[in-house]
Amino acid sequence: MTAPRGLFVAFEGGEGVGKSTQITRAAAWLRATGREVLPTREPGGTPLGEELRRLVLDPDSHHVTPRAEALLYAADRAHHVDTVIRPALEAGTVVLTDRYIDSTLAYQGAGRGLSVTEARVITAWATDGLLPDLTVLLDLDPVVGLRRAGARSSLDRLEAASPAFHQAVRDGFLALAQEAPDRYLVIDAQLDADVIAAHVKDALAARLP
Repeated sequence: MTAPRGLFVAFEGGEGVGKSTQITRAAAWLRATGREVLPTREPGGTPLGEELRRLVLDPDSHHVTPRAEALLYAADRAHHVDTVIRPALEAGTVVLTDRYIDSTLAYQGAGRGLSVTEARVITAWATDGLLPDLTVLLDLDPVVGLRRAGARSSLDRLEAASPAFHQAVRDGFLALAQEAPDRYLVIDAQLDADVIAAHVKDALAARLP
């Protein structure tokens, strides 16, 4: 499989960590350097993804089982990679995605208690093995993150899950970062947004082709 020519960066973390803010800042800096940039998100980076996002995040969709939830996210990701991410990378674009495979491993694996090994198989097949060049993990105490999330809007189905679920998700993300330190940049999300943006910029500059 031919390696894409762009740069693929995933922003990960629990609720309210500031992923959207940092993606916006990173995109602005990259454009200022003359790069083509595509910010996107999962679920929701395509019209199909928006429909799947509504299904999995609707607070009234409590009937979605963990295995079904994982497969819905995988369906979104497969379509997202095939129709948006891989074509953009092959055109030399820098792709910044709000969530990617590690969210499934942390939320549905660690959080929902599904087999992480099985979740890896599902995500690898859905993405045809496409991994980010860099994963920025914004780490934050879930209590603080959920307070931030609740202040900006009503909580969605995942945000409204138990504190134990969100702590398991955080632990899952940190465990993934320990497994792949070369791919991960772990940042304390309680730092000032400008400081976080500077760390992200340095990591991007080191990896730009």
